[in-house]
Amino acid sequence: MATFMVVHKAPDLSWKEVEKKWMELSKVQEAIWVRTWFNKEEGVRYCEWMAPNGQVLKNIFSRHGVSWESLLEVEKTSPGSWRWVQSPLAADEPLDPEE
Repeated sequence: MATFMVVHKAPDLSWKEVEKKWMELSKVQEAIWVRTWFNKEEGVRYCEWMAPNGQVLKNIFSRHGVSWESLLEVEKTSPGSWRWVQSPLAADEPLDPEE
């Protein structure tokens, strides 16, 4: 499955309605809702999902009446992955621990 970042902006949606949608989305079978970062005051949510493809997520959101601003397949990295790298590497250049 691929990883997707989905941005939802709905400042006029009540928080009670957001939580209702979360309950529904937590039960879907076609994709996995991993986590959400949100700002209640701004009505913005950043959701990480795992799905076979973006169309599966669009279908889920449409079926549940959930709007989205953007839906993008992403990869992730973390500071720990880069802590010991001495210089940027080309994408196909292997990291040699002997150097």
